[in-house]
Amino acid sequence: MTTPGIVARGVRRSFGDVHAVRDVTLEAREGAVTGLVGPNGSGKTTLMLMLASLLAPDAGEVRIGGVDPVADPAAARRLLGWMPDALGAWPSLTARETIAVTGELYDLPRPQAKARAAELLRDLGLEGLADAPARVLSRGQKQKLGLARALVHDPRVLLLDEPASGLDPQARIDLRVLLRRFAAEGRTVLISSHILSELEEVIDDAVFLVAGETVSSERVAVAASRTRTWRIRLADRDGVAAVLPVAAALGLDAGTLPTDRRDVLVGFASDADAARGLAALVAGGLPVAEFSAATGMLEHTFLDLREQPGAPGGAA
Repeated sequence: MTTPGIVARGVRRSFGDVHAVRDVTLEAREGAVTGLVGPNGSGKTTLMLMLASLLAPDAGEVRIGGVDPVADPAAARRLLGWMPDALGAWPSLTARETIAVTGELYDLPRPQAKARAAELLRDLGLEGLADAPARVLSRGQKQKLGLARALVHDPRVLLLDEPASGLDPQARIDLRVLLRRFAAEGRTVLISSHILSELEEVIDDAVFLVAGETVSSERVAVAASRTRTWRIRLADRDGVAAVLPVAAALGLDAGTLPTDRRDVLVGFASDADAARGLAALVAGGLPVAEFSAATGMLEHTFLDLREQPGAPGGAA
């Protein structure tokens, strides 16, 4: 059975009258990438800070690789790599110096810290900027430097807050490959991101936060099972002209089908229903050029949770 690298149970944290985290219970397992999903103000960053031992919870318990970060923050920090949304680097230090100094702060001998810095600069595509001061780096380059700092001591648990923010398309692909490699190595990765399409391509599990609470697995299942919109595009006509033949093939009222440029939008209750719909279109002789979900399953679930009342409750 897979061991949880991160455990939080009944975690709460308030700032005066503001209840940032009301009741969070989650597990992130070793050898997997877990996504932390929620709207702005849902408590994601506050939770990340508590997991990183930088903020003490008002109630509840947290374990990082079995270590209590409140009772023994130094031991927890040796296990985890923390990448905040903003770099917060020393602006006058170069990228190479930033990584090497961080390594020394984790008690790496200076030669080892320098060697590790060179390795990470190469792996993250920062070799050409190794001797540039951090203040001149772009947002995406600072994100890479922040990831390098988090990785310098070879942690078993990674907490990544918006790591893809500011990255170009190729860098995002490289990040996905890197995260999957970490999971294959048996590390625990918890990643928070607003880019749900990117997140869906890399995660194994998802934890949803709404109003400072984790959403129960039952509620998530209900949200995921609701009717999902699919895009249908015919090769030889635009969306308006495609409505009638698509509706006829699917046995639907053409007046109920909206269009979006060249696409007809059709709701299906399940993937099995969508598959039957595609078979009906092909059997009807329609030249189907595209048949795809309008949103990924993660985004579909997230949007439904935001729209429906009573989302939080129970363990994720």
